[in-house]
Formats: sequence, structure tokens, C-alpha cells
Amino acid sequence: MDTLPDTFSAFRIHDDADGYRSGLETIRLDDLAAGEIVIRTAYSSVNFKDALAGTGQGKILRRFPLVGGIDVAGHVVASSDRTFKEGDAVIVTGCGLSETRDGGYAEYARLESRWAIALPRGLSLRESMILGTAGFTAALALLRMVENRQVPALGPLAVTGASGGVGSLAVDIFSRAGFEVHAVSGKADQVDYLKSIGASEVVGRDALSTRRPMESARFGGGLDNVGGPMLASLLAQTAPYGNVASAGLAATHVLESTVMPFIIRGVSLLGVASAGTARDIREAVWQHLASEWKPRHLERICTREATLDQLQDVFPVMLGGGSLGRTLVRIGGG
Repeated sequence: MDTLPDTFSAFRIHDDADGYRSGLETIRLDDLAAGEIVIRTAYSSVNFKDALAGTGQGKILRRFPLVGGIDVAGHVVASSDRTFKEGDAVIVTGCGLSETRDGGYAEYARLESRWAIALPRGLSLRESMILGTAGFTAALALLRMVENRQVPALGPLAVTGASGGVGSLAVDIFSRAGFEVHAVSGKADQVDYLKSIGASEVVGRDALSTRRPMESARFGGGLDNVGGPMLASLLAQTAPYGNVASAGLAATHVLESTVMPFIIRGVSLLGVASAGTARDIREAVWQHLASEWKPRHLERICTREATLDQLQDVFPVMLGGGSLGRTLVRIGGG
């Protein structure tokens, strides 16, 4: 049995009379939001939302103070829910972490059991957090597309923002699932990286620069992480009855398009909101990620491993567009 310590380290975020600030603190279990299970944290990860929350550049947290980190994986050390017992390996992504309740950037986390997913056979805790919210989002996008009859025969899937976390994992996941993938990236120096993780072609942003409402069909569909004109251009170049999943707004939240791709080609625009996904869908996505959609190149996509005291150095790089792939946060390991 794991004995809970009196105090432990956590990366905590404040916004009060002394201003917005974040950093490592020593806290107690009673400082954390209520929940049915307590885990000894093994790993977390860094997502764009984590960087926004940790620096105050985005209004992510709805109450303060909170422990940061929207992803967490570890072993149960205490549980009042008979669904989980001590020693169980579990993962939680999104579900209010580092938004309305304390997140995963701490040596221990107290969680609501309704959102905890038992680590599926085929994934290690480390692999689950290289995936994290980014991998879950990419796989949820693919699930939505295939449920709407997306098939490889429609043509290649475009992935915008392909060198980022969601983009990199989408390239790998989509190719593993049998789709041809065209990575769209403004980083010419990452062509070899993108091809090494599953992209059959790498094209520049100019491939999605058209402002015309309709163009020749170039893609069977795709995943957009950028928003704005690139999303509109992808819709205009998607084949009849193809699907485009929208999962991000790295460039802008504004979308100026027309209904022509929808009413002439039957193109579908699918929203991907990973944070509050229903539990049954959440479990299905993780099962896919642990089996037939499991990326082949997780260690290559994990380009950085950080500790809690290094987070302050990671956030500015990510917000400045300088990150590649995924950053894993090692807390307890295992």
C-alpha cells in the first residue's frame, strides 16, 4: 500500500491581488479539488492550453488557485469508488482538469472517478501521455470521420499544423489506420520528420491559400488545427462526401467560407471537442489508440521530456511556435 505523504510538489497557478503567477509549490492533499480517487502521478504532458494557462496568455482557468496540466496518468493509491482499486493504472485527459479543477502537474492528483479511464492493454502509462489530449483529439477526429463514411478511396487526408502535437499524432494515427496522409506545414525544415512519421507528401501552406469558394477536389478530407482561411480552403478542395474535422484555431477562430462545398459536394464539417467527450466514446477512442490506431512512432514524436520545474521554460517555446511534436512531463515515472 502506498502511504500518502503529508505534502508534495505541484505546479500551481494563481490570479489574485498579487497578480497572475505560476510555479512549483508544496501543497497538501486537502488543497486539491474533491474526487473519489487519488493517484500517484507518473506522467503528464504539455498542450497548447497548458502553455496558455501557465503563462496567463489565455483565459483557461475558471477558478484559482489550481494545479495546471490537462492530462494525467498514474496509479491509484486511494479510492472510494469500487470501480477502481489501489494499484490500478488510469488516465484522465481534459474533463475540467486545469480549468475547473486541479490538474496533473503534481506528484499526486485527486480525480473524479467518472472521468478516469483504466489504462487499456497495449499502452504503457508513458505512451498514454505522449498521446494525451493531443492523441485523443486526433483519434476522436478520425472516429468522427469514419463514422461519417470516410474511407481511403475518397483520397488523401490533409493535416494542417502537422508538426505540432495534434498534427504529428494525426499524421501517424491516420496513416496507421490505412489512409494516405498529406501533411500541411509552414516549416520546411521538418519535411523529413513528417515523412518519417507517416506522411506520404508534405506540402506548404500555399496549398491551402485559395480564397475561391470551390476548387478542384484535391483531398478526401482532413483534420484542421489552424482555422480561418486554411480551413476554408481545405473545405473548398475536399472531394464529394469527404469530411473535414475542425480541432484547433492556431491562426484564428474566424471562419469565412460559403455553403458551396456543403451543398454541391456534400462535404461535412465535423467539430472535435475533446474535453467533455462522453465516457463511452472516450473509452472507445482509447481502445482504438491502444490497438489498430496505435501510432508507430510515439518515441520519435516525443521530442522533449520535461520535469515540473522545467515547465516555465517549455511554455514560451510552445506559444512562440517553436515546439515540435510532443513534450512529455515526467513526474513519478513507472
